[in-house]
Amino acid sequence: MDLYIVRHAWAAERDQRLWPDDDQRPLTDEGRQRFAKFVAQLAAVDFAPKLIATSPLVRCAETAQIIRKHVPGKPPVVLRDELRPGGQWQSLLQWTAQQARQHDSIAWVGHAPDVGLLAAALIGDGEATLRFAKGAVAAVRFDGPIEPGQGELRWLATAKLLGC
Repeated sequence: MDLYIVRHAWAAERDQRLWPDDDQRPLTDEGRQRFAKFVAQLAAVDFAPKLIATSPLVRCAETAQIIRKHVPGKPPVVLRDELRPGGQWQSLLQWTAQQARQHDSIAWVGHAPDVGLLAAALIGDGEATLRFAKGAVAAVRFDGPIEPGQGELRWLATAKLLGC
């Protein structure tokens, strides 16, 4: 199973006047456009989740919808509280393992630093972290159980790397 771990795209700056509830902070127009171009390039070579799980925060949900629009098959998007900042990863891993029975590739859309910590835990011993730039996508392959230390990092890409 392939698991794609995504940090949300470029969001508006925090502003208590515009978004008293930071959960409602959206992506910027430039962030949407840049991420759409990036996802389209990834989809042309190796990015094809069959299911997208996202933090319910607006910036992540918008990022997930961009992915949905630009990958083959228009996969369903589901909101998962475990992808909120500081979410419960064990529950997310259990849910993902259940979904993997039906889907050979799943994307998670979340927040830094959580996505970097979780990606590192899935491919290593849990003592490291990976830095995820805004909008970065990592592909982790599991040939067996979806558990910490059992994944293999296939790639980690950023928009800057692909010239977006």
